[in-house]
Amino acid sequence: MNMITAILIYIAVISLITYLCFGIDKWKARNQRWRIKESTLIGLCIIGGSLGGLIGIYLFHHKTKKPLFSIGIPIIVIAQTAIIIRIIHMNSLP
Repeated sequence: MNMITAILIYIAVISLITYLCFGIDKWKARNQRWRIKESTLIGLCIIGGSLGGLIGIYLFHHKTKKPLFSIGIPIIVIAQTAIIIRIIHMNSLP
């Protein structure tokens, strides 16, 4: 397995985990249960799960009124996408 494949698999897995955490937190909010810390949700986005977080925000309508999430997560997605594109480009050079 090459580095690009490994990175893409990692991003897919951490994004799925992050998406599920947003869904679980929304369920917990509706059912007045113990919640997942915002710092945990943001941390998952920062370590590569930002796409899953962004999808979770909009599909679950969760944390949409908080600028840290509604603005911060899209910025993280853009930054991580640029980094991944750069890594792919660097590895495709001869």
